[in-house]
Amino acid sequence: MMGRLAKFSISAVALSVLLVGCTTHNTPVVQAPKKTAAENVGAQESAAGEVWRQYYEANVFDSGSTKTPYQMMLPEQFDPQKNYPVVLFLHGAGERGNDNQAQLNNGGKLFAEHRSDFPAIVIFPQAPAEDYWAAAIADRSQLPFSFDYPYTGENDVPATDALKGVMAITDWLSEQPFVDTSRMYLMGLSMGGMGSYELLARKPDTFAAAVIICGGANAELAGNIRSDLPVWAFHGDVDQVVIPEYNIRMVEGLKAQGNPVKFTTYPGVNHNSWDPALAEPGLLPWLFSQKK
Repeated sequence: MMGRLAKFSISAVALSVLLVGCTTHNTPVVQAPKKTAAENVGAQESAAGEVWRQYYEANVFDSGSTKTPYQMMLPEQFDPQKNYPVVLFLHGAGERGNDNQAQLNNGGKLFAEHRSDFPAIVIFPQAPAEDYWAAAIADRSQLPFSFDYPYTGENDVPATDALKGVMAITDWLSEQPFVDTSRMYLMGLSMGGMGSYELLARKPDTFAAAVIICGGANAELAGNIRSDLPVWAFHGDVDQVVIPEYNIRMVEGLKAQGNPVKFTTYPGVNHNSWDPALAEPGLLPWLFSQKK
């Protein structure tokens, strides 16, 4: 069923974009960057320094079977007659919930600050507090945490409801004329890194490249990821939440089948490897240079 995305302002031009399902947030939150000096000062004070959030708009994607809150940022001077790359970013477990805000905490600022440098449609969905992006079974009774990943890509383990919602968004995006389907990118950290690996296997022909930060998956899953897909993976070498081995085995499996893989480890860094990873000066140039 077709519905609509709320109207919002980009460079003082009101724009309405079609989206599947009914949206539950109709307040325009993506505003034109043209403000007076006084308005800018007020915005900086009111947003506790996070002025970049104004470039995102909160909505809910209703596929009919799932409802997925998301934040979206469009390029400056968005023109629906053109086509743009897409970045889909899956957050970690700590950003789950229903506020439709927390998922921007890691990564949202990066894309907003480089909005002019890398024009793209950037989408941050949010998973509910009780769900997970990946079909993973976690034991958090002691450190390091342990994870079992039953989905191998060859069995019938179903996707979680949260990931089904993301797949519905992905399917819709792939059909839109303003999306450059040769430049759809996937990023995820921690739980989102796990979900990203799984999504690459469930949607092998969709993405042009992926960035996986402190993620992991069943080692058998690598064989179900497209063998020419570029991946840049990151991990802290003393991660006590998602141990590096979960990521290393995926990196090794992907390399074995010929994937162009980069793997960056950070000595002495625990689970927050997204901090140095998202600060890598070459990250966005690498990502946006990839094309299917």
